[in-house]
Amino acid sequence: MKTLILETPGRLALVDTPEPMDPGAGEVLVRIRRVGVCGTDIHAYRGEQPFFTYPRILGHELGVEVEAIGDGVTHVSPGDACAVEPYLTCGSCAACRLERTNCCESLQCLGVHTDGGMRERITLPAPKVHASAELSFDALALVETLGIGKHAVDRGGVGPGEVVAVIGLGPIGLTAAQFALLSGARVVGVDISAARIDSARRLLGIDGLTLQPDAPLPDQWRDHFGELPRTVFDATGSRASMQSAFGLPGNGATLVFVGLLPGQIAFDDPEFHRKELTLRASRNSVGQDFREIIAHLESGRIDTRAWITHRTDAAAWPDVFERWLTPEAGLLKGVINFD
Repeated sequence: MKTLILETPGRLALVDTPEPMDPGAGEVLVRIRRVGVCGTDIHAYRGEQPFFTYPRILGHELGVEVEAIGDGVTHVSPGDACAVEPYLTCGSCAACRLERTNCCESLQCLGVHTDGGMRERITLPAPKVHASAELSFDALALVETLGIGKHAVDRGGVGPGEVVAVIGLGPIGLTAAQFALLSGARVVGVDISAARIDSARRLLGIDGLTLQPDAPLPDQWRDHFGELPRTVFDATGSRASMQSAFGLPGNGATLVFVGLLPGQIAFDDPEFHRKELTLRASRNSVGQDFREIIAHLESGRIDTRAWITHRTDAAAWPDVFERWLTPEAGLLKGVINFD
């Protein structure tokens, strides 16, 4: 079967690999239809992704079709279109027993810690596929991305009427903004890129603050919006941004780190205590998030069609990916067609 492999940083290849075996008990064999390309894939391509080894089959944002089911599988049938929850978990550690499977002690994410879905077929644990009779494969491939934002907003405890800041308006920041809006919050996007501010305003209708390098972030916020926000999400993965983000939440407010930095950050402890801030990490999402997101998409409360700015087929992707990564390309979300 045709398979895309990231052999080394900067080197992608389309190769033939063996077909997977028939599904065993509790497993499903799926045909890959769409693969979303995300920041993790870009970091791996550039050699900047932590917990990563080469060669690796990328791909964890998947829209798939069930081809065969193993014994004991009852919630999906051959022909079903599904999103894939790409987090392989042990089911027995303390986090799993508490239903916090997103931080399983031995978690492996498809396409990161183990080979992923940039291939024609893959066998998966049956509970990791979530069916929809209504959604397109494009929409199903974006469910995992949306799950990152939904889980982050749940971690932040966002409520109706709150003022929320989302720093970094790439795909993950946009998903956090989307679910903060669904929670009834007033959302302001913060970014150094005026183009991303405009994109977020067009896609979600939110306010925006384009950061200026010569003024502290809290001062810029107050000049435009007055009182500091109650919840701040930093989705940048940037050390400078994450450290400056401590200054943005108001007293008694919450800061959620959604983006991952492969390193350390520092903050002013007296100021952190003076404000009595709550600091939270957010990692991945859980099965319930997938089911709720599919319901939101099916109802029309979320529409991600305009989020897909680039698409290609599997054979062409190694040649076009570099062009996607140029600043003038305007990449928001790319999708690979495996039909």
